[in-house]
Formats: sequence, C-alpha cells, structure tokens
Amino acid sequence: MVEQGEIRVVRCGGSTINYRKAIFTLDSKYLLCTSGDMVKVYSTATEECVHVLQGHTNLVTGIALNPTNHLQVYSCSMDGTIKLWDFTDNILIKTFTVGYKLLALYTSKAHEGCVFVIIPKENDEALDSFQLVAVRLPKSSDQEVAATELSFVLNDVSQLPKCTSYGREGEFVASVKGLHLTVYFFRNQKTYRLSLNATPKKGANNIFTCVACHPKEDCIATGHEDGKIRLWRNFNRKKEYTHSTHHWHHSAVNDLSFTPEGTNLLSGGIESVLVQWRYGEETKKDFLPRLGAAIAHISTSPEGSLYCTSHSDNKITIIQSNLRVSAVIQGLVKGDNIKTDLMIDPRTKALVLNGKPGHLQFYSLQHDKQLYNLDIVQQEYINQSGLHQFDVVKAAFDAQGSWLATVEERKEKLADLEIQLKIWVYKDEMQSFVLNTTITSPHEDHITALCFCNTNETTMLVTTGRDGRFKAWVLGDDSDIYLEWSVGLNVILLQLDPLSENVAAFSCAAENSDLFVFRPNEPRPVYLQKNICQGSVQRAVFTPRDVPEENCSESSQWLNRSQLYFLTRDMDLMTFSTKTEEDRLTSSSKQLLIEENVPVTPFYLLLGKHRQAKLDAENGTLAAQVQLPQGSVAIKELLQTPAHVLPSATFLCTMFVNSLLISKDGKSEVPEEAEEEMESEKEEDETSDQEMDSQHKVKPEYFVEELVPKLSKKEERDLKRVRKTDYSWLCPFYGKLP
Repeated sequence: MVEQGEIRVVRCGGSTINYRKAIFTLDSKYLLCTSGDMVKVYSTATEECVHVLQGHTNLVTGIALNPTNHLQVYSCSMDGTIKLWDFTDNILIKTFTVGYKLLALYTSKAHEGCVFVIIPKENDEALDSFQLVAVRLPKSSDQEVAATELSFVLNDVSQLPKCTSYGREGEFVASVKGLHLTVYFFRNQKTYRLSLNATPKKGANNIFTCVACHPKEDCIATGHEDGKIRLWRNFNRKKEYTHSTHHWHHSAVNDLSFTPEGTNLLSGGIESVLVQWRYGEETKKDFLPRLGAAIAHISTSPEGSLYCTSHSDNKITIIQSNLRVSAVIQGLVKGDNIKTDLMIDPRTKALVLNGKPGHLQFYSLQHDKQLYNLDIVQQEYINQSGLHQFDVVKAAFDAQGSWLATVEERKEKLADLEIQLKIWVYKDEMQSFVLNTTITSPHEDHITALCFCNTNETTMLVTTGRDGRFKAWVLGDDSDIYLEWSVGLNVILLQLDPLSENVAAFSCAAENSDLFVFRPNEPRPVYLQKNICQGSVQRAVFTPRDVPEENCSESSQWLNRSQLYFLTRDMDLMTFSTKTEEDRLTSSSKQLLIEENVPVTPFYLLLGKHRQAKLDAENGTLAAQVQLPQGSVAIKELLQTPAHVLPSATFLCTMFVNSLLISKDGKSEVPEEAEEEMESEKEEDETSDQEMDSQHKVKPEYFVEELVPKLSKKEERDLKRVRKTDYSWLCPFYGKLP
C-alpha cells in the first residue's frame, strides 16, 4: 500500500474576475469583484490585490455596498448565505443564513435593514423559474444569524443580475426577460408589464438582454439582441407608455449603466467598444474602441469619475470619465481550448499557455496575476462567425529560456492546411521575445510535438508531424525506444518533472480524476491520490521551487524540488501543498501586496496587541502592564474610533479599564502611619528613583514605546502623594473598605 501522507489539493489562483459586475467603493480607491468563492479587493491606483475576502463555501454570485456604511460590503453565494464584510480590514462581521441558493444581490437606501436577492423557485434551478425576494436581516449580536423572513417582490425574473435594476433611489424595480419588461412600484405595490412584438421585421430581434434605470428620472433603458437600445418613459401608465429607439451596436447589447447624475448612458457588447450616449442628446455619442475583448459588464463609481468594464477574456478595465484607460486588471485568460499545454518560462518562472486569440500569456503563479501577453500571430483578430484565423497550437522553450518555438495553424474548408513554425529569441534590452525566423509549411500535415535539445555546441529543435517525418532543425541523433513496463490505466495526461525522474500521470474514471506519481524505472508508484477534482484534468505542469522544501515526509519527497499545478474542467488552477492550512494562509498573507497609504485602524492595533499578549502568556512570557496616563495616544484613538470597526463594549471594557490602572510592580509598600511632609518627600525621592529604574527595566511587549510618555520626577511625587491620601472618611457613604 502506498503511503498518502498529509497532502491536500488547494486552489492557488486562476478564478474568474468577470463573472459578475465589479463595484467601486465610495471614495473610488478600491474595486471589488467576485472570484470563485472569494471576493477580491483591488487598488484602482496600483492594480494590486490588497485583500481577499474568504469565507463562502460555494460560488459567490453577487456583491453590493452596505448603503448605511460605506466601509462594508454584502456578498451572496450559492451556499445560501449572505455575509457582511469590513473590506478595509478584511474582517467578516456577520453571516446571514437564508437557506436558498442565491443568484444575485441588490441593496437600496430606501429599504434599510433588508437586501434583495434572486432565488430559484422551490430552490430548484432545473425548473428555470426564478423569483426576486426581499430578505429581512435580523439585528443580533451573534455572528451567525438565520434570516428566514422573505418577502415576495417579482415572479418569473431572469437569473442574470444585469436583467434587474432599481430606479429613482429605490422607488421602483424593473426586470426584463424574453420580450417582457416588468416594473414594480413599492409605495403603491403596483406592477406594470410591457411587451414587445416577437415577429422579426427587417432582421430585428426584440428579446431583452439587460436593463438600467435612470437615477433621477422615471426612465428605463433596455438593451436587445439586435443591438438596439430603447428608452422607456411613462411606464406607470400602461396605455400611454412611450419609448425611443437608438442603434449603434451590430450585435447584442451586453450591458447598460447610467452615470450617477444620469447625464450619460454607457453601453457595451461584442465589438469591444465602450459607447457613451449623452442623455437627452442621444445622437451625440463618444467611443472608446479596441478594449481587447467583448464587454460583459459595465459599472460606474459613486461620484462618476471612473468607469469599469469587465471583459470576456477575464479582464477588468478601469476607465476615466474622459474615456481614457487608467488601469487594467488581467486574470488568467480562459480560452475554449488550451492547445499549447502548460509550460513554465525558465526566466520568469511564469506559467505560459494560450491566452486571447493568437497570443501566449505569461502568468505569475506567485502573485496570481498576468505578467504580459506575447502576440504570436501578429494579425488583427476579427470577431466574425465562420471566419477561420490562425491559432497557436504548439509551443516550447529551451532550457535557458533564450529561445521559444511556436506553431500556428489555419484550416479553411476548401483550402489546404496552413502551418507556420516561428522561432523567437529573448532580447534583454526589450525584456521580451522577438521574432527571429518564420518557417512556412515545416511539415505536410499537423505537427504533433516539438522540443528543444541543448548541447555544448548548439541548440537543436526537433519536430514531429502526422506526415510521418521527424525533423531536427540544426542537428539530431537517433535513440532506441523500448517498452520496460506497463500498467492498465486510463491515462489522460502525462507530465515530466524537469528536476527529477518523477512523472505525474492523471487518469479519469467515474467523473473524477486521480493522480499517480511514478519513476519510469520503477513499476511501483511513488505517490497516488484519488479524487483530486471533478471531471478530467485539462493541463498540468511542474514548476521549480525557489527554495527546496525541507523536512518532507517520505510520501511528499516528490514535491521537495518542484510544485505541480493543474487546470480543472472548470478552469480552476490547483496545486498540491504539503503545509498546514494555517501555515499556508500565513505565508500567503506575508506575500500580500498592500499599498502604502492603507491606514492601520485602531481596531487592528488594540485587538492585535491583545491577541499577542494572550499568546505570550501561553508561551510563558510575562508581559508587563504599561501605564497609560491621561493624554495617551492609544486611549485617544480608542475613544475617537468609529464604532463600526470596534468589537462590543463588553469585550473592550476589561482591556480599557486595566489600561487606565497604574501598575504596582516593583514599587515599595506604602507605610501605614503618616509621617511629616519633609520626611515623606525625601522617601518619595528615594522610592521614585527606584521605581524609575524598575520601570526602565520592564519593557512592554505588546505596546509601542512611543505611545507611553515618560513622567517627570515632580509628576511621580504628585502621583505618590495621591496614593497616600486617606479616603477612610468615605466609608459612611459607601460602606466599609474592603
């Protein structure tokens, strides 16, 4: 039996950041977006991920700012919970358990104490029937609360969040589905249903795709499959409603968004162009073209200075109000088919694979971000159905990362197969690969494999093709191939570790993938693990570690020099970890890049030091209690801090009162009998000197020295005099002294 050890499969990145519409914070410093079962917080200035909100156990389907606190955000998930976060300190404040699968989330200032969600009818997605309901959030001091009070709002709505919008500060809600527009007014609880004709005329397609409501006026904008945009007015009078039609997009309108003041309407679609329509003057339009991929979502900042577009290539673009791109946040590009396999760039240790059409993407595994794109085809991509274009199907690096070979293919229905083999050389002055040679038709049929072979004298590139030819593009040498051993496995992928003899074999059976690690000269596997993921593994790669792992168990020795990454069927990037969950989170938090102007809150200072004091006490270290006289910076910060970042008063009471007390450690006892004033002052001078020495020897372990001001000798004498004062005359009023 092969020992399995304590090795777990953990996700290290690669999740989508374009699944739902991203949102800006009130000050526009941060951008929040969903990413798998997490919420990521990005800096709009540096494009860096400053926080990751983790806590959901299933896909996060919606996020929305708390209307009553601009430093908090709600998130909903398919796990049936709504979570409230403090995104500046990365703290989970409260969890509301709804019990239904939640598909979208909305908030409104006009409806305090509740949020709106879209749920499946009878909690069954297979019925393809969804409802918009209001969830009352109970007020409780518990961190986990059951939210069971649901109020029905609209029936038969679309599950897509962009098909529902709230208008005029939450006075009504509009929802589109199919050929119908439904408007519900909360005050009089009336519903109006408007419809379009299903009969196509001159190629028109009236099916609704998205909706947006004007923030100030009773106007609703809707997008349609044929690229048209309609502006609806007087919709509270079913027989007198009017709508105007505007057309620029040649295909479906993917999303719409009004600016906060309602002066402009933004639209986007498959053309990769952001269109800005001037409200009231729809004939005047501004354009931002060549955004790189189809626009899926559009959002605006609360003050209207920034726009945000989410794209189909897992990218978020931050745009200024003058239609200039200010930042680009690029995730792992997820194509329909990864044809190049997973590779590691020997220079940057980046993951290399197919990116957007005709490109290779270099993706940092350490920072979960894209480094850059390399244009291989070097042709403008035309998004047109039925048009065949060159695609990158093979790629390989040499051992030093100085050379890169790529293969492009294009096959027309009535034309011959076109193949190009390109050789790229790395230029230090450009910090990128530059095209060196292009070979047209290197083989008469598809190239099946290629690799570099470095020798002392030269570098050789070897290619094989379906034409039955084996070609060496400098020199080559034959070698014998023979079968040493075999085993009956449904192997779908083999990956060789470049730093050892280990080979990773992935097999798929019963809708789950298994991993077998073996050496070619040994029939017994080094390591095996069942059910590493659902579905089949798409691609895998070994990447060398910067520092080899030490103290590995026998079953995890194959991971001490390289780390194995693989892509699942859902395009999640997974890896194998030998560390405990706590160590892994600690090490990742140390690598987290936080911009310099992010302030440390008093909540973090107070609670962090309190936790450190507890840890020191458990380890046997004695932490001295520090005097905090009146005017202490820590006390001022505590008293002036907003309540939303502080724990409950009962939790802070003991810590706060103790911090105001004066420590008696190292001080002489007070004499019981009173002495004359002159003698007592001499003793105070002597004892104060001793106290000063003892206080200098005792240094606090969990408070910053600068926060404790030093007392002068006169202040210490006054403090000593107060301690010696007889308060026994208060006994008749408050009882006996203890």
